[in-house]
Amino acid sequence: MKRAKPAFERVRKLCLSLPDTSEKLSHGESTFFVRKRVFVMFSTNHHGDGNYAIVCNAPEGAQEILTTNDPDNFYVPPYVGGAGWIGVRLDRGIAWPVVASVVKDAYNVTLAKQRRPRAPASARS
Repeated sequence: MKRAKPAFERVRKLCLSLPDTSEKLSHGESTFFVRKRVFVMFSTNHHGDGNYAIVCNAPEGAQEILTTNDPDNFYVPPYVGGAGWIGVRLDRGIAWPVVASVVKDAYNVTLAKQRRPRAPASARS
């Protein structure tokens, strides 16, 4: 955790520097929202999993690429992993530009989903 703490603070600062963002506690963890939708969550040894990480929304296909090519730093998180989200371990020395890129991608993907018009309820059934 000692190694991850400064990275968590950098992530917090980056998330809150993006337009229309806010931070709230959700499930006991700091969680970042863009216009009321989650784009990044902290994961600090959640349920004793040993991960000091952020969990992020991700572009389609990114989860498979990142977890396959760099499993030391990226993982499929519980609960939201099935929706393509990624876990980014902050306690293993991952380069800050990589973390910043993942956070910005999470923000942009979440914002883009909000801008898409929703299908009428009759079309979703």
